[in-house]
Amino acid sequence: MSDVTKVLRGVGPRLRALRTEHGITLEELAERTDISVSTLSRLETCQRKPTLEMLLSLSQHYQVPLDDLVGMPEPEDPRIRLQPRQISGGRTVWPLSSSTEGVQAWKIELPPASRPLKLHEHDGYEWFYVLSGTVRLVLGEQDLELEAGEAVEFDTRVPHWFGSANHQSAVILSLFGRHGERVHVRD
Repeated sequence: MSDVTKVLRGVGPRLRALRTEHGITLEELAERTDISVSTLSRLETCQRKPTLEMLLSLSQHYQVPLDDLVGMPEPEDPRIRLQPRQISGGRTVWPLSSSTEGVQAWKIELPPASRPLKLHEHDGYEWFYVLSGTVRLVLGEQDLELEAGEAVEFDTRVPHWFGSANHQSAVILSLFGRHGERVHVRD
């Protein structure tokens, strides 16, 4: 049974319950809504599918939202429940987006500096924001330290490395686009 069929099967009982709750007969409802008694009866017994015009008229008469008449299902839970995982060098990453296309979002915990400084380069563009701790970023010839509250954006084709800047872990929020998508940060 399709979702639409399930939703439509619930309309009739809801209409009958509303009419009973309001203490009116099919004849009185027909008079007030310009929907025939036989049509209203067939709607309540699920022998007829309601049209939008019928539902709007009934919704207006009963002073209830159209969603209440139709009994729309609750929207799906929008939360993303992806699990953290350990990657090389003891880093823990939490994927914050479920898609592998376009820009990907990550929360990354960088352990206390223990990784050897080895520059990498690859296609893409990265933006990250330091949530806590201090992060060291080596980007080409530059050697930067970023404190909590600072952000950086760079082309990942430039040789780079980043990690905790001291003997304490750091946490960053990272946005990475494989195809050079950029995040524009404005003051």
